[in-house]
Amino acid sequence: MATHKSAKKRARQTVKRTERNRQNRTRVKSAIKRVRTTLTAGGAEEADAALKAAESVLRRAASKGAIPKKRASRQVSRLARTCNRNAST
Repeated sequence: MATHKSAKKRARQTVKRTERNRQNRTRVKSAIKRVRTTLTAGGAEEADAALKAAESVLRRAASKGAIPKKRASRQVSRLARTCNRNAST
């Protein structure tokens, strides 16, 4: 356990940041899952709306540092590609 005043403060900050990042990552996972379930249900318009919301959540989490920016871009790209593939069939 931390003994210095600054180390104790760092420990408190780490706990707060960890919780905040966990919430952001959970939000990201839920948004991705929502897009995938909408795609399997077959609603193209609902899937597009879910994709737009998921992209917003992913970009926001990346800008806050909860996930890497390249991972967010890659996931958005893959979701969009899947939506487009299902819309064309």
